Amino acid sequence: MSNAQAMPQLGGERGQPVVDPCCPPLTERPFTAEEAERAAPMFKALGDPIRLRLFSAIASHEGGEACVCDISDVGVSQPTVSHHLKKLKEAGLLTSERRGTWVYYRVEPSVLAAMGKLLITAAG
Repeated sequence: MSNAQAMPQLGGERGQPVVDPCCPPLTERPFTAEEAERAAPMFKALGDPIRLRLFSAIASHEGGEACVCDISDVGVSQPTVSHHLKKLKEAGLLTSERRGTWVYYRVEPSVLAAMGKLLITAAG
C-alpha cells in the first residue's frame, strides 16, 4: 500500500495539488511517528539516483516543466523511465499533463517550498 497521498492536498491551480509541509523543519524538533510516516515516501522516491536525476531535470527545465522526450536520457530504457516517473508522481513530487502523444511533467512550486521548509536549518 502506498502513502503517496501524504503530502499533496487538492486545491491548487488548475486542480493541481497544493503541498503543505508534512512536518516541522528537521532542526525544530524530532519527528513524531506519524510525521515520519508521511515524509518517508518523498525521501524514498528521491533516494534512487535515477529518480533524483529525473526530478532535478524537471525542476530545472526551462519553464518549470519538461516533456518526457526531453528528460529520458538517463541511461535506462524508456519503460524504466516511465516507472521512475510514476513513483515520483505517487510520492506527490510531480504532476503530469498529456498533450497529444507526449506527457509533460512539472514539479509544483509548492512541492519545492514544502521540501525547503522541511530541510531548513536554524540560523545561528
